[in-house]
Amino acid sequence: MKHTIKRIFVAGIIAVGVIVLASCAGEQFHVNGSIANAKDSVLYFEHNGLEGFSTIDSVKLDEKGNFSFSSDKVDHPEFFRLRIAGQIINIAIDSTETVNVQATYPQMATDYSVKGSYENEKIKELALKQVDLQAQCQTIYAERPDIADSLVNVLVSGYKQDVSRNYIFKEPMRAYSYFALFQYIVVGNEARLIFDPTKDAKDNKVFGAVATSWDTYYPGSDRTQNLHNITIKGMKDERIVQAQTKPVEVDAKEMGVIDLPLRDNRGVEHHLTDLKGKVVLLDFHVFSAEGSTEYIMKMRELYNKYHDRGLEIYMVSLDNNAHFWKEQVASLPWINVYDDTGISRAYTAPAQTMPIIYLIDRGNNVVKNPSQIQNLSEEIEKLL
Repeated sequence: MKHTIKRIFVAGIIAVGVIVLASCAGEQFHVNGSIANAKDSVLYFEHNGLEGFSTIDSVKLDEKGNFSFSSDKVDHPEFFRLRIAGQIINIAIDSTETVNVQATYPQMATDYSVKGSYENEKIKELALKQVDLQAQCQTIYAERPDIADSLVNVLVSGYKQDVSRNYIFKEPMRAYSYFALFQYIVVGNEARLIFDPTKDAKDNKVFGAVATSWDTYYPGSDRTQNLHNITIKGMKDERIVQAQTKPVEVDAKEMGVIDLPLRDNRGVEHHLTDLKGKVVLLDFHVFSAEGSTEYIMKMRELYNKYHDRGLEIYMVSLDNNAHFWKEQVASLPWINVYDDTGISRAYTAPAQTMPIIYLIDRGNNVVKNPSQIQNLSEEIEKLL
């Protein structure tokens, strides 16, 4: 598998090798700006091609940190980066645009702004999301090694739902969507693709969506062909896996909920999967938010009305202050847990409405998401 991931990195954005640039005489794109606190540092401007990285230019920064790079016009979206040591800013270029970057060293990978490019604003958003995901994963492996793998899988699942829904599927023809496909995290000193078409058929469909769109907007380009190659390979791998597992295939309806192993105010760990046999109202709440008191009163009315008939409330706090949360839930009768790991993203990231409530039936299956719930009391009645 290490070799498979390595091949995908080389074929995508994360790779090491040589450069092939399409040139158009006289026409160029420009990347300029300044890097503060980087006096005497060498700033590299590198192309991130299908075969790997290659240095286009470099400059030793003075006290002001100003820089200006340019190169031949590209006929299709291409990827570049500004780099000082291990600090990297990813940039997408299409045609002859000018991109301005203002950053501060030594945290320029996260502490920067970009002007003149919608694509690169989105790439920055995605890069910051990736950094945040990596930090959460590291915290989980440090603090909860016993269940770290499952927690990280939940985190990654939530991340993929967020990025595919709010970025890739919205504008699959964009360079930032291509960029998102090849993001990764490092787990146990090994790089792990977030969207891995060799392991997940759903991920392969995400690759396919971008491939189809790029085929329309950038027909015949090397990156379009690259996407097609990856998607086709993923489809072949999927058919092999299906053939191998067909005798023990499980109905999707029996797959149940994504578990949330979280602790209550006494330190006791609870699991959604332990509530099979009950109708569960899964609620993600911020006790410090305006209107919380009135909201909790309504939840108490529902609990008092339906608990004896089999309803359980599993309320996950998203508050920043754990001590405040403990005070607020001290007298509440239902299950109250606190998310200090970020695993709730599997449920909160794709949610389109507030409050964020899911209904889970007695078989431990999610049957209603937030946008599907019109009358909460009526929906609960149907499940009891």
